[in-house]
Amino acid sequence: MRTIATEEITRNIKEMCIEANHFLSSDMEQAMKRAAQTEESPLGKQILGQLQDNLEIAGENMIPICQDTGMAVVFLEVGQDVHFEGRGLTDAVNEGVRQGYTSGYLRKSVVGDPLIRENTKDNTPAVIHTEIVTGDQVKITVAPKGFGSENMSRVFMLKPADGIEGVKDAILTAVRDAGPNACPPMVVGVGIGGTFEKCALMAKHALTRSLEEHSEIPYIKELEEEMLSKINKTGIGPGGLGGTTTALTVNIETYPTHIAGLPVAVNICCHVNRHAVRVL
Repeated sequence: MRTIATEEITRNIKEMCIEANHFLSSDMEQAMKRAAQTEESPLGKQILGQLQDNLEIAGENMIPICQDTGMAVVFLEVGQDVHFEGRGLTDAVNEGVRQGYTSGYLRKSVVGDPLIRENTKDNTPAVIHTEIVTGDQVKITVAPKGFGSENMSRVFMLKPADGIEGVKDAILTAVRDAGPNACPPMVVGVGIGGTFEKCALMAKHALTRSLEEHSEIPYIKELEEEMLSKINKTGIGPGGLGGTTTALTVNIETYPTHIAGLPVAVNICCHVNRHAVRVL
C-alpha cells in the first residue's frame, strides 16, 4: 500500500491547469505544424500560420492559447494499492482547479446552477471521472474543454441494423453540422458502444489520446483513417473558411453494448485540444 497526500493532487492539478491553457501537448503541436505545411488552400494556409503565431505568442508571454480557458475535465486513474491521506479526493481536485484558475489568471467560466447561472468565480467544480485500476500510482489527465466545440458535440442512439455505415454517417453529420462553430481544424473524439452515457464518456476521453496513436483494433484503426479522410474532404477547412484541413485526427474508443442498441457519441474539440498528463 502506497500513501499519497491529497495536497500533492491539489498541487499537480493547479500546475496542470496552467500548463494546459498555455502550451499545446507535443503531439498537437506537431500536428498543427504538419497541417500548415500540407494545407492546399492559400487562405487555409494563412489561417494555420496565424494559429502558429498565436501559439508562439502564448508560450513566450504566458498568455492563454484561447480566451475560453474551458471547464476543467479531470480523469483520474487510481491504483487500487493507493491510500489517500488528507482532504477528500474530490475536494483536493477542485482545490487544485481553484488555485490554478485564480493564480494563473485564467478565465472563470463555470456557473453554479445551469439555470440560475451565477458564476462560481473560481472555475469550480471540475467534471471528474475516476477509475480504479491495478497498481500503486495515480494518473491524472487535466483537459480544459471550451464550449464553442463542446456545444457542437452529439450523441446518436442508432439501431444495430444501422451498422458501421450508420456510424460513419453519424460522425460526418456531427462534423458538418459543427462547421466553423467548432473552430477547426478540429480533433474528433468518438465513442461507440456501451450505453448513452458510456459512449459520451469514451468520446471525451478519446480526445486525450495522442494524435500519433491509432486504435489497436485493426478495423477501428481503418475507420479512424477513413473518417479523417472524409472529414477533410468536406471543404470546411481552417477557421471554417475552406481548405483541406478540417480535422487533425479522429480518435475512436469502443465498448461492448446491448443487443438492441448502437450508441455513438461524437465529442468535437477545437484546434486547441488541451490536455496535460502526469503520473504520481
